[in-house]
Amino acid sequence: MKIFKYKLDFTDEQTIYAKIIKPLSVQFQNKEVCLWAVVDEKEIQHKETIRIYGTGALIENVENMIYISTLQIGAFVFHYFIDKLTD
Repeated sequence: MKIFKYKLDFTDEQTIYAKIIKPLSVQFQNKEVCLWAVVDEKEIQHKETIRIYGTGALIENVENMIYISTLQIGAFVFHYFIDKLTD
C-alpha cells in the first residue's frame, strides 16, 4: 500500500481509479484541490466515487458514504465524501 494524491474537480461527483483503503484528507496544493488516500496500488482498475456537497445541500444515502474532509474556499464550504469502501 502507498499514499497517493488525486486532483479533484469542482463537480458533484467524480470517479477515480484506485482501490482506496483509507481516505486521508482533501486540501489545496498549488491552487488545485487534491485528495490524499492510502491505496492498494495493485488495484488500478478499481473505481471509487468521490461526492462533493456544499453546506446546505441535500444529501441522500449518507449512510452509504464515508466523510473525508471539509474544504473552505472564501465564503464557500464543501464537504467531501466517498462511497463506502468495498472489498
